[in-house]
Amino acid sequence: MRKSILLLFSLMVIGMITYSCQKETLETGNEIPTKVIEQLTAMGFNPDGIEKVDEGYRIERDIIITEEFLEHAGHEHRVPGVEQYSTNNLVSTGGNRVITMYADEGRRGYSAAMIAGLDEAINRFNAENLSIAFQRISNRNQADIVMTRLSKRDERRGVLGSAGFPTSSGDPYGEIKMSGILESAYGLSTNGIATIIAHEMGHCVGFRHTDYFDRSISCGGGTSNEGTAGVGANHIPGTPTGASLSAKSWMLSCTDGSDRPFNNDDQIALDYLY
Repeated sequence: MRKSILLLFSLMVIGMITYSCQKETLETGNEIPTKVIEQLTAMGFNPDGIEKVDEGYRIERDIIITEEFLEHAGHEHRVPGVEQYSTNNLVSTGGNRVITMYADEGRRGYSAAMIAGLDEAINRFNAENLSIAFQRISNRNQADIVMTRLSKRDERRGVLGSAGFPTSSGDPYGEIKMSGILESAYGLSTNGIATIIAHEMGHCVGFRHTDYFDRSISCGGGTSNEGTAGVGANHIPGTPTGASLSAKSWMLSCTDGSDRPFNNDDQIALDYLY
């Protein structure tokens, strides 16, 4: 087993300090309807490890697929082999849009370290001078994206976070669920926490995993393709073919828990979309 920490963005813990991106089998009482599995497969998704959650279904450990999405999604299937990808739906900016975010603080919410990580993630996006910007606000009811804590069960299982993709009406996905123990249980720094939160923010505004077509690039193990259809996996012009662990894209499927600010290709992708 490797000494280095390997974390999937919503990963299962297999030991005190060693993490793997192997998928978890479904538990009794949490069976997924065959119709849903068949639909996801027909759309091009990889349904292995699918879980039922409050919002709908969670695939690839950090991507939320809602019932509404399943009802209206198409069934095209395309598997490109290039590095940066976006979904079909993006956030409508009207030339300039501020996306507001809220996170609970204090005893029943997130620690100061988690809030600092959120603020750093917001700063990273805003430093790119895009047509979207993020702002943390104190009124939950006025927020475009609410960051809530995962259940204690998911936190104990090593799930780190989850989010979905933009709506067909051009709004960002409205909720990010994050583990509240990234510092206390995993010892992550503010920048490590910021990287994971920024990853989920990336999903909310339309980014796929950089290595969605072969998760073994960042996760190890055998080749695993997340699939493309319905939500889309569109190559972003100007980004190179292939994906690599050494490039350290913030949207790679797996991370070692370290700091991954936007690399040059990430910045090109962000600038192209927004």
